[in-house]
Parts: sequence; structure tokens; C-alpha cells
Amino acid sequence: MRKWIALGLAACMTVSSLTGCGSSKKEAETTAAESAAESTAQETGAETDAAESEAEKSEAAGSDLDKLVFTYVTSPLNVPTIIEKDQGIFEKDFGEMGISTEYAEITSGADQTQALASGDVQVLYAVGATSVILSAANGADIKVLNMYSRSPKAFCMYSKDESLTTPESLKGKTIAGPAGTNLHELLVSYLAQAGMSIDDVNYVSMSIPDAKAGLDGGSVDAALLAGAVAYNADKQGYHKVTDGEGLVKAIIAVATTQKFYDEHPEVIAQLEKSQQEIADFMKENPDETMSIVAKELDLDEEAVREMYDYYDFSLDISEDDIDGFQKTADFMLESGMIDEALDVNSLFIK
Repeated sequence: MRKWIALGLAACMTVSSLTGCGSSKKEAETTAAESAAESTAQETGAETDAAESEAEKSEAAGSDLDKLVFTYVTSPLNVPTIIEKDQGIFEKDFGEMGISTEYAEITSGADQTQALASGDVQVLYAVGATSVILSAANGADIKVLNMYSRSPKAFCMYSKDESLTTPESLKGKTIAGPAGTNLHELLVSYLAQAGMSIDDVNYVSMSIPDAKAGLDGGSVDAALLAGAVAYNADKQGYHKVTDGEGLVKAIIAVATTQKFYDEHPEVIAQLEKSQQEIADFMKENPDETMSIVAKELDLDEEAVREMYDYYDFSLDISEDDIDGFQKTADFMLESGMIDEALDVNSLFIK
């Protein structure tokens, strides 16, 4: 009997032991599973937070714009344009925002403003005040973002005839140059000093190179020239009748549309930073700047340095700039280029 009781107790103890082990194992497995699940949840949460953070960063730095097109005009001496492209500043800065950059080589002011109006170009990177005013007067959405340059001394009138020294001496003379430009305004302002108008001369509208060719060939008495062409005329020994100092502001601006400005503030902000980056490069690397520009325009560096002194490339819009715009608008009204008076304050971004 004692033997059977002992066997029964042993059996019970064995069963109890096995049950306890099974329970302990189950609890361990459950704990491990819960721990793994918690760890996975933490990792997933961390990954989600990281992804959201990266998305927010991308959204902040990026833009919904895929492509940005700038006008590219190097003449007469558009140093910022030449430096920008040579250094790839727009490509780098906007590329970081996921925006590709392209250039439209449009030299005509009228064609530039038309490209802006059609949406083929988003930024006019160097456009004359006359072109901006004419476009606005015709009802187009065009706004000045900031300044590009001012260079009254770079715009000149040359002749072979050294007797042409006063406005009165130009009466009845044939004078060639591009209509609706700073040079056209220069001629009108010069004649006005003697109470004369453009009707007192034989004004022929043609491009700067053609005007120079006409002067070389003797078919015109005087030519309205600018930039490297004017520099070459001076070096040839031609007589400078006058330049734009005190007559015109010769303002070149950077323009876009109010619509683009309102819809893409992140692009405008970066553009202004990029422009400052260009200005800093020009200031900090003067010798390299002269070399780059001379190569692009096929000039010697001495010529570039001499012409560079005629230019003010500061970006800020001053009261003097606004006055210059108004003077040009008034000139265009008097010349019949626009039909109604224009308050140029409407041309600037609000």
C-alpha cells in the first residue's frame, strides 16, 4: 500500500512539474512576443516620423514648379547674366528645389515681354524700362521685381563729323538707332535741350550693329550705340556727340508677373538669394569676373574693365530708379509710343 501511495504521489508531482513548466514557457513566449511587437511598433513609428519629417523638409525646400525659364541676354555688358550661367548658380540653387532651369536667348524687348505674357518665360532677367512700360501700357501683367543695372554713360551717339557738337547741329541729319529703347530716349532728350523734337532730324530705326555699319559706310550721319559696339567706335576714333549722362537713366530691370509672384513665393525668395550670390561673386572675384565676361563677349579684359565702370549693378530699387522709370514713361507718351499717361508705381510688386 505504501508503495502504491508513493507511486501515486510521484505521478502527481511529475504532472504538476510538467504543467508548471508548460505554463512558465507559455508566459515567456507571450512576454517575448509582446516585447517584439512593441519594438516593431516603435521602429515603425520612428520610420513614419522620419518619413514625415523628410517630406516636410522636402516640401519646405521644394516647389510644385518643374521648370523655370529665364531670358538670356549678354549685350551690351550684362555681367550678372554672364557670371550666373558660367557659374551655374540658377541651375544649382533651383535644382535643389527640384526645378530645372532653361534659358531663352531673346534680345528684342517686345519679344521678351511677349514670351512672359504667353508663359514661355517666367523671369525676364534683364529687360529695358521702355519694354516694361510698353507692355504694361498694353494691359499685360508685368511687374518689376528688382533692378539689374543702370548705365547712362554706356549709351552714346557717335559720328564721323566732329562738327556735330550741339543739338542744333543735328538738324536735318540722318541718325540711326533702335526705336523704343534707351538710345531712342537719349536722342529725344538731347534734342529737347534745344527745344527740338525728333521731327527735326531724319531718324531711322535699326539695330545697333546695323547703325554702326551705316556709320562706317557713310549712309548715316550719326549712330546711336551702346556697350561693346560703342566702345569699338570710340577706339576707331569716331567723334562722340553725347552719352546718356544727365539725359537718361538707362535702367535695366528684372521682371516677372504678379500672378507668378503670388503663386510661387518660394521661387521668388530663392531668385533674390541667387541674385545676391551672383553679386557677391562679382564683388569677391573681380579679376575672374573680368576674364569670364571678356571671353563670353570676345573682348579683351581691358575693354571690359573700362566699360564695367559705367555700370551700377545694385539690386535695390531706389527713388531715383522710380523717377527714371517715370521719366521714360513720360518720354514714351510724348513720343506717341503709349497712348495714356502711366504712373510707374503700378509697375512694381506690391
